[in-house]
Amino acid sequence: MYRILFLGFVCLFFSCKKTQEKPQEKTRSPFTNIHLPEMENSSLPYLFSDGNDLLLSFVSRKDSLVTLYYSKLTNNYWSNPEAITSGSDWFINWADYPQIGKNGKSYIAHILQKSDEATYAYDVMITQKQEGGAWSIPFKIHSDTTKTEHGFVSYSPFGESQFLVSWLDGRNTSGNGHDHNGGAMTIRAALVNSDGTLENEYLLDNRVCDCCQTSTAMTSKGPVVVYRDRSEKEVRDISFVRMEGDKWTKPVVVYEDNWEIAGCPVNGPRIAAKDNNVAVAWFTAANGESAVKLAFSKNYGERFEKPLKINSGVPLGRVDVAFIDSENAVISWMEDDGQNTFVKFRKVTVDGKLGNVMTLTSADASRTSGFPQMAVLNEKVYFAWTSIKDENLSVKTKYLASENF
Repeated sequence: MYRILFLGFVCLFFSCKKTQEKPQEKTRSPFTNIHLPEMENSSLPYLFSDGNDLLLSFVSRKDSLVTLYYSKLTNNYWSNPEAITSGSDWFINWADYPQIGKNGKSYIAHILQKSDEATYAYDVMITQKQEGGAWSIPFKIHSDTTKTEHGFVSYSPFGESQFLVSWLDGRNTSGNGHDHNGGAMTIRAALVNSDGTLENEYLLDNRVCDCCQTSTAMTSKGPVVVYRDRSEKEVRDISFVRMEGDKWTKPVVVYEDNWEIAGCPVNGPRIAAKDNNVAVAWFTAANGESAVKLAFSKNYGERFEKPLKINSGVPLGRVDVAFIDSENAVISWMEDDGQNTFVKFRKVTVDGKLGNVMTLTSADASRTSGFPQMAVLNEKVYFAWTSIKDENLSVKTKYLASENF
């Protein structure tokens, strides 16, 4: 009997010991961080991919001087940041950030420069360069000289070396704020040649939301521009226009959320295009329910299908969207769980199949954190965002291979 008890004790002892010594499994992050050389007080990142190159622009502040930088990704390393232009008279805004673009060997970037002491008086200033050359002296893209608001710029390659640039234009407003006693905000566009000359200036919509981002994408049948519209009844849903030949279509609502709101939500849409497919992502709070939505078009943006609800929790918006390939898109947004804020994303097929919701990073819900950015290159999804630590700002980047989600 004692022998049986002893053997039982020995078995129990070694069984427990074996369980205790079993190494704990560690979950490996599917993300790869990309080192960006440290820059003082860096923020407001923007990612641009043309399928061949990935560019990152961001600003760095030192006292009153602000500098716009850019880096190019090579073998998953960022090049040493190159200064594009600097100034102490810029309008710097968490939602209205500088950007960079590329068409072949032609590069474009923009900043917002104050035109008057009034808060909302600034111009869109464009700078360009050719591969290996120097950036041009910034020039104004819009023809008017009013001391009013011009911003929320987006652009896409057009033809072999041109760019289509769209922006919100306040030339019809009073310029003293967003009350528009003198008229409504408009959205306009122009073609910019590689030598800095401008072709045409188009009025796309004569009454739009005051301070939501515009977004532009190029299909094989021409460009599509999306923006937050503004009806006489203060319904602020997402509309789009397309360029057919040398003419622009009339504005059409992507989907009638019927979000009636007296002020601008500062939460614009984003658009992406691949082959004949177009994707538009946006935030709405119609009927008191916050939601991030995504709508696809399979006919070059001529008509959009019923949108999909994307978020899993309570979203803050700040969306982005990109195509991985012609059948799969990825959408990102910011979301709150009641205690913390996160940058979320998920894959979505053009046929409406939703992938798992994934978390990129925790985030600060304040305006200082800005709008997280996303772009795709070689089936890798790249992310950029502003990190806030002890009141210090720094741009962070990482990527995720598409097979990991």
